[in-house]
Amino acid sequence: MATIYTQADKNTRLTWIYITGFLIFVIGVGYVFAGAMNNSAILVAAVVFSTLISVASYWWSDKIVLAMSGAKEVTHDNAKEIYHIVENLCITAGLPVPKIYVIQDPSPNAFATGRNPQHAVIALTAGLIERLEKKELEGVIAHELSHIGNRDMLLSTVIVVLVGFVALMADWLRRWVWFGGDSEDRGRSPVFLILAVVLAILAPFAATLIQLAVSRKREYLADASGALLTRYPEGLASALEKISADPTPLRSANRATAHLFIANPFKGKKISSFFMTHPSIAERVKALRGMDV
Repeated sequence: MATIYTQADKNTRLTWIYITGFLIFVIGVGYVFAGAMNNSAILVAAVVFSTLISVASYWWSDKIVLAMSGAKEVTHDNAKEIYHIVENLCITAGLPVPKIYVIQDPSPNAFATGRNPQHAVIALTAGLIERLEKKELEGVIAHELSHIGNRDMLLSTVIVVLVGFVALMADWLRRWVWFGGDSEDRGRSPVFLILAVVLAILAPFAATLIQLAVSRKREYLADASGALLTRYPEGLASALEKISADPTPLRSANRATAHLFIANPFKGKKISSFFMTHPSIAERVKALRGMDV
């Protein structure tokens, strides 16, 4: 059975596996493209590009995600109650106090990001802060601190950047095939043409499958770990019910970042259970209320 300790080690390994896979993927595309165009400079560019993106995904993925979400840092002076909750839970969990960011959005939701506990961030929406009672807010924050403690946020945030760039690359390849270069170039590049078409078709599905692989089980583990941290599973269970019942979609969320949030940010959209990045709220609430702490 996974614990917060074994999960942290597993997530660190998976992060490097995904980064390595991204490097191989981009260099492989560059190799095929260079062969098709008879231009070795393209392969060199692919190596440099993939290396830079991989480094950026580790060091700056949190800043990219925060910017995408429109989150702004708040200080102890203007968010005293939030910092008080976070500081108390961090003492219990043995974690450094993360920075706190707020997303000015009425939809209640939250996520954690950062490359390690020493550089972690918890982002809460204004709607979450306004609508939850203190015990419920403690449950949500404990859930996010659990993601920090078991290194979920590094893996999940790196996935946002890598999957996003893979999708952008697939889109660029598709556009190049149909609109770029002259007819002679396209005529002598059948391998590249086939690769571009395959990428354009499969990239969205690959992105979804990768997000599913890093999300569902981690939500259950973070729920359980968070409930043990507060010693009050009902707080998080009640918070999840309120978040789920709110019909307002999160404006700043997108497909790349959806798996980061504590609950699905796309309210009112019917999604097949296979493609859901989160387990159902009903199942999570049932598991929490079945806990004996």
